[in-house]
Amino acid sequence: MNLIRSIKLGSVVLMALASANVWSQTSETSTSASPAATSSASAPMSKSAARKANRALSRKVVQALQKGGVTTTGINVIAKGGAIVLAGRVVDASQIDRASSLAKGVSGVTSVKNALTIQQTGQ
Repeated sequence: MNLIRSIKLGSVVLMALASANVWSQTSETSTSASPAATSSASAPMSKSAARKANRALSRKVVQALQKGGVTTTGINVIAKGGAIVLAGRVVDASQIDRASSLAKGVSGVTSVKNALTIQQTGQ
């Protein structure tokens, strides 16, 4: 009985130490954030403003792809808060890498997930 009680007590102590460590890590990252990042985070964007910004970013990425020589007919560009998802089909493999690099170069893009595939002939 004492062994079980000791194991339970040890588990509780380990969990308390782990949670204290996690708490201190999150507080360090929030204090080291730049003032610009904290001011934009404190003023939440309305849903309609966020949708408008996402649509504008999607259009900017599509324009960058077109200017860079990527055929955008089979490509969907989805933006959400600076994160871009490229989905659809392209004619050759070189356009997959090119589309990723062009999308990353657009201002306002924070990350790019490339889900493009190569279009098979006859499709």
